[in-house]
Amino acid sequence: MNNLFSALITKRIVATVSALLVIAIGCVAGVWQLNRAETKIALAANLLARQQMPILNANAGPVSLEDARERRMNARGQFIPEAAVWLDNRPRPIPPAASAVSQSGFYLMMPFRLEGRDEMLWVNRGWAPRNTENREALPPVKTPASVVNIEGIVFPHPGKVYELGDSTPAVDTGKPRIEQNFNLGIEAKIHSWSQSPFILREVEAGIDDGLLREWAPLTNGVDRHYAYAFQWFALAFSGFLFWLISGLRQYWRRGVVNGDQG
Repeated sequence: MNNLFSALITKRIVATVSALLVIAIGCVAGVWQLNRAETKIALAANLLARQQMPILNANAGPVSLEDARERRMNARGQFIPEAAVWLDNRPRPIPPAASAVSQSGFYLMMPFRLEGRDEMLWVNRGWAPRNTENREALPPVKTPASVVNIEGIVFPHPGKVYELGDSTPAVDTGKPRIEQNFNLGIEAKIHSWSQSPFILREVEAGIDDGLLREWAPLTNGVDRHYAYAFQWFALAFSGFLFWLISGLRQYWRRGVVNGDQG
């Protein structure tokens, strides 16, 4: 037993340390992926619970982000299309089943003047595909000119993408605003108006306006995290097996050479 221990470990320090490193990395990364999956599942359960609470009314009075976050909300008012912001590099929330390639497009952020209140509510109206040949050729979208009722779910922001630097948008009334990210504080300073401290992500209501509102569930990607976790644990197990088998083969070869086979 001592000879076996020596052959596997003390005479193979570099191989042992390398194997331990691979095993540690694989196990840590696998556990991290499992935690990511469990976090998404918990967030989705919390979102579902909050959506089952009574529907809020944006026109009834001021509502804080803490009270409204991830809850359903109704609003009545009028869209302000000339102040719209197109958020670039946004993948289609739920790609078509026949397509394995993510399609890039825009989120259309548009202010909504609340009826009976001197307040704006920013609305994520939905997703539209981008023109691959001309970035500034925006997709055709219909915007009602009259007062309408909308329904959605409250979020603190429409989601963020990686952006180099902290750019402040320059408002040019002659061109549509195409931005990477959306900041409620910056919009309030640009327009000097009172606005709700959250955005409303509009839900699908059978409106044919050129926008898609098939939002991906928060559990989207959970299966991928489980698959990644399996791969990391498999890597750790493979590292252990490689270390063990190579050590045993070396031990047996040394036994044959030294005449210990009996």
